Amino acid sequence: MDAYEEIAGLLGADGPFAREVPNFAPREAQQAMARAVAEAIDQGEMLVAEAGTGTGKTFAYLVPALTSGKRVIVSTGTKALQDQLFFRDLPRVRSVLNARVKISLLKGRANYLCLYRLDQAVREGSFASRTETQQLATIRAWSARTRRGDRMELAEVPEESPLWPRVTSTTENCLGSECPFFDDCHVFKARREAADADVVVVNHHLLLADLALKQEGFGEILPGAHAFILDEAHQLPELAGQFFSHSVSARQLTELARDALAEGGGVTGATSVLLEPCEALQESVRALRLAVDRLPSRGALATLLRKDAAVEALQKLQHTLEDLADALASQAERSRGLANVHERAETLSARLARIDERDSEGEVRWYELSGRGFALHATPLDLATPLKAMREASQAAWIHTSATLSVAGDFSHFSDQLGLVDPVELALDSPFDYARQALCYLPENLPEPREECYTERVIEAVLPVLEASNGRAFLLFTSHRALQRAADLLADRVPWPLFVQGSAPRHQLLEDFRHSGHGVLLGAASFWEGVDVAGEALSVVVIDKLPFAAPDDPVLQARLEAMQQAGVNPFMGWQVPSAVIALKQGAGRLIRDVHDRGVLVLCDPRLRSKGYGRLFLASLPPMPRTHALEDVQAFFA
Repeated sequence: MDAYEEIAGLLGADGPFAREVPNFAPREAQQAMARAVAEAIDQGEMLVAEAGTGTGKTFAYLVPALTSGKRVIVSTGTKALQDQLFFRDLPRVRSVLNARVKISLLKGRANYLCLYRLDQAVREGSFASRTETQQLATIRAWSARTRRGDRMELAEVPEESPLWPRVTSTTENCLGSECPFFDDCHVFKARREAADADVVVVNHHLLLADLALKQEGFGEILPGAHAFILDEAHQLPELAGQFFSHSVSARQLTELARDALAEGGGVTGATSVLLEPCEALQESVRALRLAVDRLPSRGALATLLRKDAAVEALQKLQHTLEDLADALASQAERSRGLANVHERAETLSARLARIDERDSEGEVRWYELSGRGFALHATPLDLATPLKAMREASQAAWIHTSATLSVAGDFSHFSDQLGLVDPVELALDSPFDYARQALCYLPENLPEPREECYTERVIEAVLPVLEASNGRAFLLFTSHRALQRAADLLADRVPWPLFVQGSAPRHQLLEDFRHSGHGVLLGAASFWEGVDVAGEALSVVVIDKLPFAAPDDPVLQARLEAMQQAGVNPFMGWQVPSAVIALKQGAGRLIRDVHDRGVLVLCDPRLRSKGYGRLFLASLPPMPRTHALEDVQAFFA
């Protein structure tokens, strides 16, 4: 038996997991993946492994990671998964293997309390409401007892509280080793632990931020590793676009002005120099937001530049930012804090000038608007080249895994986006018995999705399914508009509890849905993945339309145009494969356990009327299909 077989054997019927982990069931697919991961780590290979729901991919990569004797970084799609890995899965696997390895959890700095900025917030004392004042008192009390300083520990202060940005740091405003609180800094403590660890758990945001920083020559945050294991790897292409973009937002600019005044307040005479340019910058931010108020929520920068008022406001913003940078230059030597805000002002000024360049090849310039803010971006179209260069520079193994990486068994769409050349590919089917556990229902006689009455007709088709299942359903929509329309239509027509995205925090909605027993939950994008409801509480998943990306996305539009110019059909070459992977994610909410049973309702008539519909259906788990409502009723009878 070779070494890779031995590692697979640890997850076999005679292995320690079968003996020690309650309800552990040996799975051939899990053992095959463990073998492949062990070989990839050992040989420094690139592996792309699609592991269907229920394969047990977490143990399949943790076992070889912990037995490899090498330094491994495991990156996950979300902070919730990161915490689950570090606090639950890793300790369990380490205990079963009796492995003497150090493990560490490392998050982005915005997740850690900054003692310097907490001290500043207390000194400033200006808060928008009594709630924020109470929240600050809660954070101060917690700061005295926390060891890690991780926001996740403090559930009493909501994640969306405006206070968190005031008491956490960013790369721009961190004072580094010159900070008066440096010896107790939670960020640097976490990094020191990570530098000493054998296995470090991060998330894709931190990993990509680190790679992007290394590209710009600022040095690396994450310690070097022999292997990188990327779970939920299907999220990487979109996230990489964010991290290789150059962006300037209203929030960054207003925080710059606020921090400049806060730092100036501690240096005699600095405030009198900085007050006027800070106020001018804040006024310029407000003026630009007002000038673009009637524009679509996102679009090409060229759209914004067609408005004279927006062009004038953008020029004024550039001038006021330069003025503040000049004012800060005159004060920068007087304190480390002022030197820091001066560097930020220079960086943002250079970034804004770059975004405003009109002729740069290979980048898309675009804007997006929020309630009272805006962001301007320059995003590269080619992400494969820098990602490939970084992987090669690391000289490490790179293992990409997810339940949704292929399109009808073909991995090329995923690999091409990341610049993976001839990776080792592994496709592992789910061990669930979809032929017995699931049914795919394709309602007949629905209109084309572009028809005005489409959502009404979808709800009419779905109501008899909900009656057969007695609620217990997710209704997943491709747009918030359709979701809201469906919520209005169902409000007075169903006897079951209705849970609508946006009416409460996501985790609260899920918790209430699970406990309701017969609830109907309506969700959009964020409910299509990373949501796990096993058991009878969820027995129906309805998908209203094929999840093609929004046509108003300026980066997508530019990418499709570039493909067309290169002689590639952008619809079949990009839009269909991306939508297939998104559909697989949504459909994957249905069967989460060997005992689950459920019906997947796919409403979009294009699955039958268009040739590409076959590609979507061929990419789903092998479950029986029907057009007859009677079959659905019989399934639940």
